[in-house]
Amino acid sequence: MREGQSPAAGARTPKSGKALTATMVALTMTTGVIEAVSFLVLGPVFTAVQTGNLLFLSFAITGAESDLSPAASGMSLAGFASGVVVGSGFEAAVQARGLRWFFAALMAEAVLIGSGALVAWGIEGTGGPLTARHYAVTAIVGAAMGLQNATAMKAPVPDVPTTLVTRAMTGLLGGGRSVPVGDAPTTGPGASTDTGHRRRRAASVAAMFAGGVLGAALLRASVSPAVLLLAVALTVLTVGVVHGCLLGRDHARTP
Repeated sequence: MREGQSPAAGARTPKSGKALTATMVALTMTTGVIEAVSFLVLGPVFTAVQTGNLLFLSFAITGAESDLSPAASGMSLAGFASGVVVGSGFEAAVQARGLRWFFAALMAEAVLIGSGALVAWGIEGTGGPLTARHYAVTAIVGAAMGLQNATAMKAPVPDVPTTLVTRAMTGLLGGGRSVPVGDAPTTGPGASTDTGHRRRRAASVAAMFAGGVLGAALLRASVSPAVLLLAVALTVLTVGVVHGCLLGRDHARTP
């Protein structure tokens, strides 16, 4: 338990292990699906990978590429920033009360994505002109991704950040020799080069790719973007409930 952390707050912090890793990998896959909707329907724009989105905005404001939308990129950045700030405060407040902040964060994320799905209802598939509803969905989903990013940074699974794979891929290919992962040392005794780290990093990369493929394939098959977002919301909700039940069972067994 960290210094200054109450026993109740510590008891409600998810423990690292297979269950939490599986939860984070599942969230990474949903990010891939969301980015397929974001890039192919709402933009081109990203709602989770803000590095690419920031570059889109920089390109768009110079007029270098007519297909890019400064408004879409700006709405995504604003939504994401709001999700990080408000989400971090929300998680801290929940934890301070000795409640399950991880479970609460996933429930809030599911509500945000579900709200985005409702706003997106009736929006056509890929290739349509952007409207105020597109921008609204981008902002709402961006907020959900900001919340998820804040949650992932706080959860004790540094190999699976859920909203990007650059560090996981570099750590996987570099074997942890040059890329710090969380508080793990990168050289000498205890360096993060074990099989568990590699498996988690590989799962993170594979999950993001699989989610992108799934999302793009379903859009190509004329599945509504709103339906896809609703499916993601239900997935996040289910993952949160299952993890919450597992956490409650583990606490019940603890003497």
